[in-house]
Amino acid sequence: MPELRALELLVVVSRTGSLTSAAVELGITQQAASSRVRTMESLVGAPLLDRSRRGSALTPTGELLVQWATRVLEAAEQLDAGITALRADRRGHLTIAASLTIAEHLLPGWLVALRARQAQLGLVPTEVTMTATNSERVAAMVAAGEVDLGFVEGPEAPEGLRHRLVGTDTLIVVVGPGHPWAQRSARRVSATTLAATPLVVREPGSGTRTVLARALEGLPTAPPALELSSTAAVRSAVAAGAGPAAVGAHAIRDDLATGRLVQINVAGLDLTRRLHAVWLGGTHPPEGPARDLVAWAAGASTGSTPSRQKTRTRSTTLGV
Repeated sequence: MPELRALELLVVVSRTGSLTSAAVELGITQQAASSRVRTMESLVGAPLLDRSRRGSALTPTGELLVQWATRVLEAAEQLDAGITALRADRRGHLTIAASLTIAEHLLPGWLVALRARQAQLGLVPTEVTMTATNSERVAAMVAAGEVDLGFVEGPEAPEGLRHRLVGTDTLIVVVGPGHPWAQRSARRVSATTLAATPLVVREPGSGTRTVLARALEGLPTAPPALELSSTAAVRSAVAAGAGPAAVGAHAIRDDLATGRLVQINVAGLDLTRRLHAVWLGGTHPPEGPARDLVAWAAGASTGSTPSRQKTRTRSTTLGV
């Protein structure tokens, strides 16, 4: 197939009647224009132009090729316009699914920072649609292409998705102020005691539930006291005396500060969980606000957010 630029040259020659004029209009040299014509003539196997002192006239074969080339160039313009529209839509709207802890306590701040950065660069703020659910459901939505970007929590990133670590969180074992564990001077229990105690837990598929189960693996475990579908419900149930629970540190800072919940130390138990951004496709998140948001989230966890860095170009708005 001839290159689009070569076809465009032939169409302009047909309109201007001069190879030199066509080269000037397209911003190329006379030598480059002649080379493109020779390449097309070699491909077609017949002359396309008759050159004379008065200019360049199309041969019958050249006229036929111009008719076809015109339709090809029109289709190429439509394709280019469509791609431009897709890019504008991707930058203008972003769909996200996030685990509850991230959605409630981290993502709002990240999104505010993203909008502020876009405003600073003179960009139209991205419209964001967010779904808050458990980590298993987030991974399923990303894998199915239902959202552009996901944020999950757990021991590791879900299989089959591209991912980037954006932070860590620690589960903290808490009880209500009236619970017997809260009356102990040391406020400490063993992992064996915790496993043998009916706990208030999240539903299967949540990152919190997965991390807790992994930490207690191999120990005799009591059935849950309650199984609830949100962190807020777990906190309220624990405060009301339903039993102990392991809750993310981000979610219970205020509860610990006000004494609504009491922290219990568990010796020898690793309750660290990793927070990952996940997406489909290439090594990096989708270009545009999704990539910018992941860069900001990762920088926020390390104290090196893009606002503290030099922005290299307008297109890489947050220094990715």
